[in-house]
Amino acid sequence: MKLKHFEHYDGYRFLLTFENGEVKEADLADLIGHHVPPDGLNTARIDPEWGCLEFNGGKVDVEPKTLYRYVTGSHYKEVA
Repeated sequence: MKLKHFEHYDGYRFLLTFENGEVKEADLADLIGHHVPPDGLNTARIDPEWGCLEFNGGKVDVEPKTLYRYVTGSHYKEVA
């Protein structure tokens, strides 16, 4: 389940669109906060081959399956 698109809101909040069409809004602080400082959030991008969310030029990445499991747990908000 690859990540297809994202929007960074503020802080660690992101709107994430997965290849199955699901759209989730999530606070990723608990997932990446120890690895990506607030000033590194603007480096976010999607790896075109793997569909993972990357930061700092790929030094930190979140596998799409991990990201999907995280946002479909208790750290997300449904988006219509």
